[in-house]
Amino acid sequence: MSTPQESHETLADLATGVPFADRHIGPEPAELATMLDTLGVSTLDELADRVLPPAIRDESPAGASLPAAAGEADMLAELRAMAARNTVTVPMIGLGYSGTRTPSVIRRNVLENPAWYTAYTPYQPEISQGRLEALLAFQTMVSDLTGLPVAGASLLDEATAAAEAMTLLRRAGRSKSARFVVDADTLPQTLEVLRTRAEPLGIELVVADLSGGELPDGEFYGVLLAYPGASGRVADPSSLIAAAHERGALVAVAADLLALTLLTPPGELGADAAVGSTQRFGVPLGFGGPHAAYLAVGQRQARQLPGRLVGVSRDADGHYALRLALQTREQHIRREKATSNICTAQVLLAVMAACYAVHHGPDGLARIARRTHRMAAVLAAGLRDGGVEIVHDDFFDTVLARVPGRADAVVAAAHDAGIALRRVSADEVGVATSEITTVEHLRAVWSAFGVTEPDVAALDRDTPDALPGALHRTSDYLTHPTFHEFRSETSLMRWLRRLADADLALDRTMIPLGSCTMKLNAAAEMEAVTWPEFSDLHPFAPEADTAGTRELIGQLETWLADLTGYAAVSLQPNAGSQGELAGLLAIAAYHRSRGDDERDVCLIPASAHGTNAASAIMAGLRVVVVGTDTDGNVDLGDLRAKIDEHGDRLAALMITYPSTHGVYEAAVREVCGAVHDAGGQVYVDGANLNALVGLARPGAFGGDVSHLNLHKTFCIPHGGGGPGVGPVAVAEHLAPFLPGREPRDDGGVGAVSAARYGSPGVLPISWAYLRMMGLDGLRRATLTAVAAANYVATRLTPYYPVLYTGAGGAVAHECILDLRGITRDTGVTVDDVAKRLIDHGIHAPTMSFPVAGTLMVEPTESENLPEIERFVAAMISIKREIDRVAAGEWPAEDNPLRNAPHTAACLADDKWDHPYPRELAAYPTGVAPGVHDRKVWPPVRRIDGAHGDRNLVCSCPSPEAFA
Repeated sequence: MSTPQESHETLADLATGVPFADRHIGPEPAELATMLDTLGVSTLDELADRVLPPAIRDESPAGASLPAAAGEADMLAELRAMAARNTVTVPMIGLGYSGTRTPSVIRRNVLENPAWYTAYTPYQPEISQGRLEALLAFQTMVSDLTGLPVAGASLLDEATAAAEAMTLLRRAGRSKSARFVVDADTLPQTLEVLRTRAEPLGIELVVADLSGGELPDGEFYGVLLAYPGASGRVADPSSLIAAAHERGALVAVAADLLALTLLTPPGELGADAAVGSTQRFGVPLGFGGPHAAYLAVGQRQARQLPGRLVGVSRDADGHYALRLALQTREQHIRREKATSNICTAQVLLAVMAACYAVHHGPDGLARIARRTHRMAAVLAAGLRDGGVEIVHDDFFDTVLARVPGRADAVVAAAHDAGIALRRVSADEVGVATSEITTVEHLRAVWSAFGVTEPDVAALDRDTPDALPGALHRTSDYLTHPTFHEFRSETSLMRWLRRLADADLALDRTMIPLGSCTMKLNAAAEMEAVTWPEFSDLHPFAPEADTAGTRELIGQLETWLADLTGYAAVSLQPNAGSQGELAGLLAIAAYHRSRGDDERDVCLIPASAHGTNAASAIMAGLRVVVVGTDTDGNVDLGDLRAKIDEHGDRLAALMITYPSTHGVYEAAVREVCGAVHDAGGQVYVDGANLNALVGLARPGAFGGDVSHLNLHKTFCIPHGGGGPGVGPVAVAEHLAPFLPGREPRDDGGVGAVSAARYGSPGVLPISWAYLRMMGLDGLRRATLTAVAAANYVATRLTPYYPVLYTGAGGAVAHECILDLRGITRDTGVTVDDVAKRLIDHGIHAPTMSFPVAGTLMVEPTESENLPEIERFVAAMISIKREIDRVAAGEWPAEDNPLRNAPHTAACLADDKWDHPYPRELAAYPTGVAPGVHDRKVWPPVRRIDGAHGDRNLVCSCPSPEAFA
């Protein structure tokens, strides 16, 4: 007879692993209880009731499409199943996207290394010297290969880089014309983006066949030439450049960097600018992105360059140091006077491309280029011998073949052999070779064309190159020692480690940047990024080959629409700034479709992100600033006055929610209602969506359109300043105006980025995050982030005033510490505090945004209580040092704050004549015996930014410069 057994754990109780949300969210239950107790609440729900205005709350927020949270293993199994639905072929389509090999040393030490992918934009240059040095190598690489002296630190993709060049030439030139001539042989995706960007700016795009060497009649301010063209044709553009200059126009050249190792560079041909992609320098195809584009210009245009520019300066001891140069061009400062809305670069991808050039060196790059070209030349010769007409005699890597009526059959036969070719028309097929092309691939292509396989060795021996002799490059490039010293894997690995050690990223410390949301980028989320089934897809691959990725994209779009309360989402914008532009273009197109052509005013609160104003200008709107009240909210009186003033001309209001001041504005529905009553649309900037997910939806409380920052709320890493992804979400009435891939004749919005889905190569990250968190996990993450921000604000209020609070004295997910009184009374500035935090081994919060003289702090949900307390303790320690300055114990110009950060070299110097001890400089809070030392030694002292701007040097200086 059996006897009762003691109760035991069931299989359900022993489910494998801790739920992912418990790993993502930093505070343990006991730590969270401590934080909530400090705030005077007992649960996260009680906190939500205190901080969130009832008017925006969703009692049962949408999210039904999002399945229950999956564990890591189950999530990865689902991703594997989707990946298996993709068919990876040999990419010979071309059109600006090439097969490439990412050297394993770069993939492992950069792409898969959190020291690189979790870093932020290098706004604190003293702890960003590593990524700045890598970007300087990128700029040098681009400058050398294009023959132009100044190159930026990367742009979003080739198409948007061409659009930036289009507006740069207009600013830099003297012509009053609004016409811009574009070579008809330009990449089709570039043409589409140029059309989208030109129309709202009043630029007349003239697409012309320039193969005859003649420019169109009439005036024009600029020209864009293709070198080589989309068809593969290589022609000498020097006569067209000279003719354009004679007519008062400036010229940009869209050039293939690998081809420029063999071809005369644009700068030597007289071009004023050059644009292109660095994708084929070791960056995976990723179904179209992310890839780092480049823009290089002449010295005269250097100060017109959009985006980021790394410059050489010096630190407080006169030593070589790097920083972002000419930062007054940043949109957060210039706002509606900005000439571009670019806020995100493609830093991680630019670093990979630079490392690829360092890894191969000039000789290696030239060898890859020569091999790529030989493959194309031999391919073309074999086709000719087989009776196939080759359209162009001169080409680099793309062969255009004419096969009357047979194009579809040829492309299908090649696909059956595992090779993707480009169907140009029913009569023409394009074939592009690359670094990964083999002779076996050539044999398969010949067979697809119905050509009998030739004697390859004889063909190779007897076939001349197909590059014009007059264009053979004779100038040197990549002569700097950086491109010669790290050729072995050992040396390259150590160089990359040295650079990483000169940086401070999320893998070493919290980065409490307000508005930037530097939270965990989990390894499981990152894993699929390098799977070949996702990373090796060409963006123009047949749809049947991309079913898995498109399934992932469709699910992600549905989940994001559901979570935000909108009807539709486009993932095409490849940065938050481009999402802003797409949303505003949708609003403008909607008004036009209703006959409201006069609606051109965009109201923007004074507290808004600077990119808002820049994007509005680019969308053809006029910016009118709305004031904020003493609590940091939109001033309702001023809003109503501006609405009354502009009446039927009101197109939109842009509002960030929670506000850029870190407050849940109680009157947001009233604000939205006032705009709607006047016939305008409401753009809710999604930069702070991580304070809403699971609690409230902008599409439900009044928004018509929002952009979402997947690199903030949804865990795509910042990568040192990119990649970013900025989808645009819209209400149903705006869905027809989402950005499209083809030119639109129905009043809709064309493409805003080169690839149909923007940067799909990193979308598995956000998909994985949502799949593992589930709605409950997302809601808990949001409230934990709010709890952390309020905890920091509560702990630091006795030391630093919190500038803005909402109902009940609470903040949202970030808080602004006001140092203006401290600066007035003591001379200690936000810069001093930020640099002193480096001595504590902590990255500074956001400085002087949105209010000058303040620090905006966002701890996120990912940091546990000990790490939050480490930041709090550092800020309290700094306040005590400020008090000693105030008391006259230390001079205002000679104290640990003003001299921060302190390097090991300055502390080891025999000369020490400061009124505070070395030990205090190095270890502000002391190091107790037996306690782990998390000391961060910055490689340089405080950098003299003004010196770097006055003496602009934007490529690697010669070794003699350090003598």
